[in-house]
Amino acid sequence: MFEGLRFQHWRSDQDADGIVTLTLDRAGMSVNALSRSVLEELAEIVERLSFEPPRGVVIHSGKAGGFAVGADLKEFASFEQTGTVLDNIENGQRVLQQLARLRSATVAAIHGHCMGGGTEIALACRYRVASRDPSTRIGLPEIKLGIHPGWGGTARLPRLIGAPTALDLMLTGRTVSAESAKALGLVDALSSPELLVESAKDLIRHPRKRPMAQRVRAWATNSWPARQILAPIVRKQTAAKARPEHYPAPFALIEVWRRGGSSITQRLKLEARSMAKLAQTPTCRNLIRVFFLQERLKALGSDIEHGIRRVHVVGAGVMGGDIAAWCALRGFEVTLQDREMKYVAPALDRARELFTKRLKTHDRIDPALARLKADVEGSGIATADLAIEAIFENLEAKQELYRKTEPALKSDALLATNTSSIPLDELRTAVQKPSRFLGLHYFNPVALMPLVEIVRHDQLDAANEKRAFAFCKAIDKLPVPVKGSPGFLVNRILMPYLLEAMRLYQEGVPGPVLDKAAKKFGMPMGPIELADTVGLDVAASVGKELAPFLGLDVPQGLDDLAKSGKRGKKDGQGLYTWENGKPKKPEVDPKYVAPDDLEDRMILPMLNEAVACLHDRVVDDADLLDAGVIFGIGFAPFRGGPIQYIRDTGADALKTKLDALAQRLGDRFKPRPGWDAVELRARSSP
Repeated sequence: MFEGLRFQHWRSDQDADGIVTLTLDRAGMSVNALSRSVLEELAEIVERLSFEPPRGVVIHSGKAGGFAVGADLKEFASFEQTGTVLDNIENGQRVLQQLARLRSATVAAIHGHCMGGGTEIALACRYRVASRDPSTRIGLPEIKLGIHPGWGGTARLPRLIGAPTALDLMLTGRTVSAESAKALGLVDALSSPELLVESAKDLIRHPRKRPMAQRVRAWATNSWPARQILAPIVRKQTAAKARPEHYPAPFALIEVWRRGGSSITQRLKLEARSMAKLAQTPTCRNLIRVFFLQERLKALGSDIEHGIRRVHVVGAGVMGGDIAAWCALRGFEVTLQDREMKYVAPALDRARELFTKRLKTHDRIDPALARLKADVEGSGIATADLAIEAIFENLEAKQELYRKTEPALKSDALLATNTSSIPLDELRTAVQKPSRFLGLHYFNPVALMPLVEIVRHDQLDAANEKRAFAFCKAIDKLPVPVKGSPGFLVNRILMPYLLEAMRLYQEGVPGPVLDKAAKKFGMPMGPIELADTVGLDVAASVGKELAPFLGLDVPQGLDDLAKSGKRGKKDGQGLYTWENGKPKKPEVDPKYVAPDDLEDRMILPMLNEAVACLHDRVVDDADLLDAGVIFGIGFAPFRGGPIQYIRDTGADALKTKLDALAQRLGDRFKPRPGWDAVELRARSSP
């Protein structure tokens, strides 16, 4: 059928029944990212199939990892720079529309990851069959990149599974398993991995109609009246989670769907124009940059075996207990040590809650529980490949622990500290083999925060640092290597922001006003709520450690509250009262007028310290700094990180603001060294 045509990325085969199997296997890549050349070859194939229609067509992947990861983002970024986004979106739409119009029955045979453009190829097929393998995940996550589906996703998915469900999938960017996709009507059949292609062929031999209930739901929820009624409701729900000036894509998607009529041509045109407009926004450029930063962190340690099977954690407090639970969740054998069982028991209870929430069924929960063992005597240290110290922030106590426990460690075991602020040059003086000693600084809550700081010192062996990177990859965390100076990276940048917010709070600015201003800037949580969440005791302890180094003062009220037992969320009482894990924020007098410089006073100290960290080479480069602050404290991702925000806003303008604040409020706002660096003026590329 394809005589005379040679393809780089596709293979074809036709069986005795006249069913053609097309295998996508992008040349030179470990995954199927959909480039322009991949789509151009598909266009040639589809054109030939339209001339000589076979009995049916099965599309599947030749990659073990999955069907397709979506569009090639590096190529997409180049389209944005050359102003050819609309042309390339419309080209992709044309190819998939030609696929959708084939007279032959078409089936997408899905295994592994099927994302973005991969899902849009599947939607252009008449049927979809998915592998029951746990690795199978299907979704349209474009919203996380500041755009929405552009190759027919917005036009086809609502008409397939109904608008409410389709909008939820696209607006959240979440992925679903094969079983969930079948329940939603996104796929028509499930199969074992080894019979996937044969199951797809069976759909061609025995075609079936979609269930009547699904067809009615799809029609009713996409009618003109339904769209006009549902769109404002969905828009309001979305606005409660994201600000349109920060994240325009969700609101653009809702409008594309609201205006989309019965004609697929009209719906595709709306989709393409909206997508092209979004691609030009700073939000899209920055979120794509954040994606590549994440990929860079994921790649650290990918070229080495970590050699870790058993983990021993000393300190069963909130951090230590949750680190132990997370390691057990990810498949490691873990022993958890503290002075008495009464300190370990609460950690085991929290672990059970985590496993139940994440693993769902007893056949998965019970093995995870079995992997996590209480170890008051500390016998697990002798067989551990990695020992993590997670006791309270005290230099002498930590050093004494190392002197007692290190002799019991295996010769090739790693010894790590979860200290959040104490310099490793001070801690390592009590370690016999400093070449294997490093920091593994997790963030609270461990189950939700993706970052781990890999804290270096000048005697750390490079191979052991790489083992730590690989271990982070194995537990599904993002490692960022940082210098072992006070506060490392994230806390050093975070503390000036928190301390200035506390100063404003003591000056009489209501907590909810401070939180609202921070969230308006784009922070995921306001500073007063964050201080309560982290724990006022932790904030006070880290503040005391860092304040002299940063030239700042710790507000007295912070330490007083912590000592009185009002430590925040974990005690139910702090700067706010907490109930069921939620803060009860006091009402603010509607006549209250916030100071004009509120945002500058909170955000500029954070930017100032970020510049100082770059100047002091706490991290190797500006991209790693932005990645650490975004994934460590959630710094407004749509702004691309503190250094990218400085570049976009203008370093000179921000420095001038700092100078003005310093003259008015004191030296804590004085610009730190590094504001004249070239890195603050050169825009990075993906």
